Amino acid sequence: MHKVFGIKEDVKYLDREGAYIIPIKDGKIGVVKTPKGYFLLGGGIDKGESHEQAIRRECLEEAVYGVNIRALICSAETYAKHPTLGYFHPIQVYYSGDLLEWIQAPIESDHEFMWVDLDEIRGKMFTKMQDWAIEQYLKTI
Repeated sequence: MHKVFGIKEDVKYLDREGAYIIPIKDGKIGVVKTPKGYFLLGGGIDKGESHEQAIRRECLEEAVYGVNIRALICSAETYAKHPTLGYFHPIQVYYSGDLLEWIQAPIESDHEFMWVDLDEIRGKMFTKMQDWAIEQYLKTI
């Protein structure tokens, strides 16, 4: 399933592909809290990286856990105007999976990994498309 958010204007957008994991354990979801708000684990795909490689790298940077990626859930994209990037077009792919062993000290000091009750996080992600992705996943479990 794929969903488009926002309205595409007739301007040049900065496209950014990203891959994310939605780990759920004991009724809680693993998310990252930053000064901006809550985000799923994952991020932009670097040149030459696969979705799996990007998720593994981002999980080490943000949550310091290894991961087991299970299945593709959905994808989404947004057309928006970012305060510093200008017209921004993030394209995100979401996977189910598990967090494994703790590996190292955090790399991104302003990112705090936490397990949050599903009922508490619903509708509170920084982006609408990540809220939507969580709801899509919950429909499958």
